[in-house]
Order: sequence, then C-alpha cells, then structure tokens
Amino acid sequence: MLAFVIGSLSVAVIGAFLAKFATADGDFTLLSKGRAKRERVEGKVVWITGASRGIGEALAGQFASLGAKLILSARNVGELERVKIETVGKHPGSCIEILPLDLASGEEALKVAVQKAESLFSGSGVDYMVHNAAFEHPKRKAVGETEEGIQTTFNITVLGTITLTKLLAPFMLKKRRGHFIVMSSAAGKCPAPGQAIYSASKNALNGYFHTLRSELYSEGIKITVVCPGPIETSSTSGAGTSSSGSSERRVSSERCAELTIVAATHGLKEAWISYHPVLLVMYLAQYMPTVGLWLIDKIGANRLNAAKGKGNTDSWELLFGKKWKTA
Repeated sequence: MLAFVIGSLSVAVIGAFLAKFATADGDFTLLSKGRAKRERVEGKVVWITGASRGIGEALAGQFASLGAKLILSARNVGELERVKIETVGKHPGSCIEILPLDLASGEEALKVAVQKAESLFSGSGVDYMVHNAAFEHPKRKAVGETEEGIQTTFNITVLGTITLTKLLAPFMLKKRRGHFIVMSSAAGKCPAPGQAIYSASKNALNGYFHTLRSELYSEGIKITVVCPGPIETSSTSGAGTSSSGSSERRVSSERCAELTIVAATHGLKEAWISYHPVLLVMYLAQYMPTVGLWLIDKIGANRLNAAKGKGNTDSWELLFGKKWKTA
C-alpha cells in the first residue's frame, strides 16, 4: 500500500513538473523568484540603450513604474522623445532624461556620453546600465554574410557595448556598487541557423560579461545576462505568420521586460526567456549538448527555408521538414 501511495505521488509530481515546464516562458530559477524587488531600483538611476522601441521601451515603462530615474539612449531622438512622453503619461512624476547615443561612434564620443550620464540627476551616477542596443539583420546563410554586415553587427552589438562598459565601470567601482544588465539572446546560448553573425555577437557578449563579473564580483559590481528567444514587438507583430497560417509564439516585450527586471533585482547571473521549442533547445544545448546540437543540425536547413518563405523559424514544424513556399 505504501509503495502504491509513493508511486502515485511520484507520478503526480512528475506530471505537475511536466505541465509547468510545457507552459513555461522562462527558466525555472527565474520563474521561481516571483515579482521584481521594488526596493532594489526605487530612486536608482537606470541607463537604457536601445530605448526607442521594443524591449528597451518596455523596460523604460516598467523601471519607471518601480520608481527608478531613467536615462534613455538610442540614435533616434524623435522616438526617444515619444517614449519619454508616453512613459511620463503612464507614470506621472517619472524622472527621465534623454541622452542620444550611437554605439558605433567611437570611444571619444562614448566617453562624453558616460560623463554626461554620470552628471545627470545631481551627479548621483548610474546604478544600472542596461545594454539593450543591438544590430540585427535578416536571416541568411553564414557563408552569404557581407563584410559590411559583419562589421556593423560587431561595431554596435559587441565593440560599442564593451567600450561603454569599460568607460562606465570605473565610476561604479569608485562607489563599489553598480549593475550591468545585458540583453543577450537565445542565439548566444545555442546555434541559430540563419543568424550566424548575430549569434556570434551574442556569444561574444556572454563570454565578456560572464568573465567581467568574475573579475569585479568582489568589488560590488553585479552582472545579469538575459537570453530571450523570439520576442513580440511592434516590428515583429504578425511577422511570425507562415504561409500555411500557423503563428509563431513569441513572448511579449512587456513580459520580457518584466522577467528581465525580476532577474536583475533578484541578483541572477543569467536568465532565459522564451516559450518552447526554443526554451527546450536551450536546456538541451546547455545540459545535453550532444543531443541539443544534433537537433539543431537536423533543423538547420529547414530553418533557412522557413526564413526564405516568410514562415515560422522557431516552431516544432521544423523538425519534420515542412516545405515552405519562397516569397
């Protein structure tokens, strides 16, 4: 009788675990943390790059709702003004400054931007640096990448981000506190057929910031690397609809921002945000690399074909070699 009870409980626990895993939109550690800790960001200065749209815009709104003071950066000043006006409209009393920034502008220009950011809000300095800006171009074969595309991707996503970090870190070290939040990607954790250069740039960020954290951890500097899968933004809305009418399931930019702030305020070193099958592939690539990489090899050509046919590039259908009509 005891064995039957234990067996039944085991089946129930496993069933509950599988059900929770099947509906997850993030890794289990992240989802176990609950809500963001308001006390960690209230009154703090948060600098967000790539803040003119998408995840950056969503992060601005949610940090403002938690009482943070914001510095919003991007190349498009008009869009930054729009984000500021809309954020203040939703969260009256928000303290927001706009700091136009081009990550590919070179070290001297970035040094000026850092000095400006540190002088804002009565010189209180930057507490959270959210590296959200990145360059992403259409999916294509790795061997078909252009030199211009490769250089632009790395100049913005990698070199600009690293240089900005190098220039800001001394100010944080002087205060012995500071937190870098790095918006990486699922493509930085496992291969992404059709996005070789984008994936390479995100892998570079992962390597740099995980190493930087190990060097600066004892000096009060925290780093959270966030790896989102497919995210629903204004520019991708409807973009996941395939020629057969199936729809790509994406995490909303608002939910991604929410989970990002949860990860940061709970001090997580890394967090994954995605629905399946991308989340499953990330787990396999991390904990069962032979199986995970075999699976990615199997779907590689199908993913490229799906991209050409304007189809779903992150669905279960890729496993079965679905034929896509090219546009």
